[in-house]
Amino acid sequence: MSSFGGKSGEAAGPKGRRASRLRQQDRDVQLSKALSYTLRHGALKLGLPMGADGFVPLHSLLRLPQFHSFSAEDVQRVVDTNEKQRFTLKPGDPSAGPLIRANQGHSLQVPDLELVPLETPQALPRMLVHGTFWKHWPFILLKGLSCQGRTHIHLAPGLPGDPGVISGMRPNCEVAVFINGPLALADGIPFFRSANGVILTPGDADGFLLPKYFKEALQLSPARKPLSLAGDKETECPSGPKHSPRGRTIKQ
Repeated sequence: MSSFGGKSGEAAGPKGRRASRLRQQDRDVQLSKALSYTLRHGALKLGLPMGADGFVPLHSLLRLPQFHSFSAEDVQRVVDTNEKQRFTLKPGDPSAGPLIRANQGHSLQVPDLELVPLETPQALPRMLVHGTFWKHWPFILLKGLSCQGRTHIHLAPGLPGDPGVISGMRPNCEVAVFINGPLALADGIPFFRSANGVILTPGDADGFLLPKYFKEALQLSPARKPLSLAGDKETECPSGPKHSPRGRTIKQ
């Protein structure tokens, strides 16, 4: 009997640990999404004191109802293990305690986000790429890339999977748009590098990077192949109907 019980415990052990890991991963994803929304978009609406550099006191954040089931240790783990390095956690003064911020992606105005200006063509990465999806491509081809309510357009210094590309583009993007950075820079459009290596630009006065700054475009999925930048031609989605850039406006 004892031997049978021992074997049953051994069999259940790995399954129990695996289930515990999955639950932990689910909680970490939930926490990461809550942090992203709060630190990028919702801090002021939620009554959090945010500095000009985007940092908020961790103890104030953890008092919000959506964070009641999480601890400072949970936040530290999510910050440390986030592959895209979305957040920075640093010690504050003794009265405030630790401070946390999102490194980029804000719709809130954060004037001192410690972005590094890229002021010459030589300072720009050799490659500047924006990743998007087929449903947005007709609008982008006609109107350009938009901030879409955020303070910056996000660019990556390479394609998903390239060395050093940890953020700035979702890994499941279907279309890559390559930007002529030096041309945009010559027209007065600024570029910056965030703490986690994302290249950011506010675009022009209307928050756009116009199609004239597109060097080329590449279909990433289902297979990689060049795309036409001719705005007067139909753009074909490989997995669905054709979309004309002269049709209805589609948000990115």
